[in-house]
Amino acid sequence: MSQNEDPFIAVTVGGVKGSAPREVGAAMRVWADRQDGSIGGGALEFEAAKIARQMLHDDIAQARRIMPLGPDLGQCCGGAVTLDFIQDAVRVEPTQPPLWIWGAGHVGRAIAHVLAPLEDRQITLIDTTAERMPDVLPVTVAPLVAANPILAVPHAPDDTDHIILTYSHDLDLALCDALLRHGFASAGLIGSATKWARFRSRLASMGHTSAQISRIACPIGDPSLGKHPQAIAVSVAAALISASANGAVRHGIGERTG
Repeated sequence: MSQNEDPFIAVTVGGVKGSAPREVGAAMRVWADRQDGSIGGGALEFEAAKIARQMLHDDIAQARRIMPLGPDLGQCCGGAVTLDFIQDAVRVEPTQPPLWIWGAGHVGRAIAHVLAPLEDRQITLIDTTAERMPDVLPVTVAPLVAANPILAVPHAPDDTDHIILTYSHDLDLALCDALLRHGFASAGLIGSATKWARFRSRLASMGHTSAQISRIACPIGDPSLGKHPQAIAVSVAAALISASANGAVRHGIGERTG
């Protein structure tokens, strides 16, 4: 079997009490002969891997363990972590930065398809009806149908990167307003400089400061690559990949006209 078909156990930090080496959501995968990801290293990770491999041997599908982080594990943190063990779990890398793409049109689909093979982000593609969603999506892209997308904003993690490119300028504006109130890692809006000037004025009238509004990048992408959806997708993806590779604070997704 290939690596993707080999049975594995997903080990996820489900709870933290006191001081711990990793946050809730940190995850690793354990196969019989290898592992990836990290829940903090050291004796904790060694013990977790040992438990996971025993589960594989005994064909146990799920377990939960509370692990004190004291002298018995050679840890000086002094807290405790709850570890969830699930065999062959789906989406076992919750520490990947989330990316929400608002709009499943040509550009939104293209961005999802460009980034999905990298498997380094939790990608969510949002639109208002199932009919607007593509028939086929990469397995690493989660579709979200929301008749009123504004109601989905509170469910986005605070460290999410957002790309706004819906079919409606009114919806784009409402999303900008909602995201500014909710918080985000970065946000980019497709559109022209003229559109953004109008949006800045409207957002200011809604009570947002100039500094807050400037956190949204518009236009997005590299104009030198053209306006084809695939070209926009490549340039937006390149900006996101570059920010991640450089360990930069994610703020803005580039510039684009059109």
